[in-house]
This record gives sequence, C-alpha cells and structure tokens, in this order.
Amino acid sequence: MAPMEPLPAHDDLRRRWSAAVRGAPHADRYADDLLARWAEPQRRYHTTDHLLAVLDRVDELADHADDADLVRLAAWFHDAVYLPDRSTNEDRSARLAERALPELGLGEAATAEVARLVRLTVTHDPADGDRNGEVLCDADLAVLAAAPDAYAAYAAAVREEYGFVPDDAFREGRAAVLRQLLGLPCLFRTPHGARAWEEKARQNLTTELKLLESSGM
Repeated sequence: MAPMEPLPAHDDLRRRWSAAVRGAPHADRYADDLLARWAEPQRRYHTTDHLLAVLDRVDELADHADDADLVRLAAWFHDAVYLPDRSTNEDRSARLAERALPELGLGEAATAEVARLVRLTVTHDPADGDRNGEVLCDADLAVLAAAPDAYAAYAAAVREEYGFVPDDAFREGRAAVLRQLLGLPCLFRTPHGARAWEEKARQNLTTELKLLESSGM
C-alpha cells in the first residue's frame, strides 16, 4: 500500500481541532474563527505554521503532561489574539478561551486550566510540578532550538512583526529579551526538552545576541 499523502496544513489543523473538541456543537464555527485569527495579516511568525509546530511539539511531549488534551486546547488559544504593539495578548487570548470553551461543552475546571495555561505563556515560567505548564511552555519555546537557518528565519519573522519599531529600539528590546532568556536557569522543563533542546537553544540565543550587539548597540 502506498503511503498516505500528508494533509495540507489547513486541513490538518481542522482535523486536530475537531479531535481536540471531540466533535462538539459549533466546532466548525470556532475552527473558522481561530484559523482566521491565526492568519491575520499583521502576523509573520505567530501564524498557522507556528500553531502547527506547537501542536506537534505538544504531541511529542504529551506523555509528560497531566492532561495533554487540555494543553492542546491551550496551544490553539495561546496566541489567538495577537497584536504586536499590545502587551495584553495573552490575557485577551485566555478570555477568548473562557468564552468559547464552555460553549463547546468544556467544564468549568477544564476551561480554567486552559485559560491558566494560556496566561502562563507571558512568562514561560511554570512552577515546579506544573506538568501541563511545562509541556506548553516547552512546546512554545522549541523554535529556539531550531537549526541555524530555521532559527534565522524565525528571528527575521519576529523582526517583521515589529516593523513599526525603529531599528535601534528593536535591537535594544530584542537583546533584553534574549538576555532574560539566557539568564534563566533552564529554558526547558520537561526531560525531553532539557535533553534535546536546551543546548541548541542557548547557542542560537547567544549567536543572535552577539549579532545584535555587533550591529550598533
């Protein structure tokens, strides 16, 4: 039997959404809304490609989570509201989940957990023992451990999203973010993330920081 052709990304995401909400009423309508949000024109990195990558990494780390299904839902909502010039994206994304998920049949406790996870992506600093948080944060940060060319494409896409920020101000702000990340005792909290991604991510972050510092800071 010939191998099955992979689904186009858009169809794959719809399949994953349907599985995540288990065929709930209004699921298609919410899929339309979420996919439209992830395809907004101001996005260059926080796109459906990023969503798909995070979902892939959640699948990779699923055995570490206490409830991987809730982590998958949090991945869908974690950048559902995204305006580069705003600092309230995570909270607004969490509030969107709090409105949508009860309509899809999710209970109060499960909805609260998804919203909590979404808000956790402000800091990417889950508490010790927060296994769901560790999985979502590791999945979201896994791009930092990409191959050098893929990491460079990620950094360039981030710069495009902040195209309204002058170069000097962007370099200063981006460098502060990189230093904050490099100053963390560990970037990845799951055993797999620590083993497979930590060293590569630190190399990429250090390289980008050196490039920023040599380009006029």
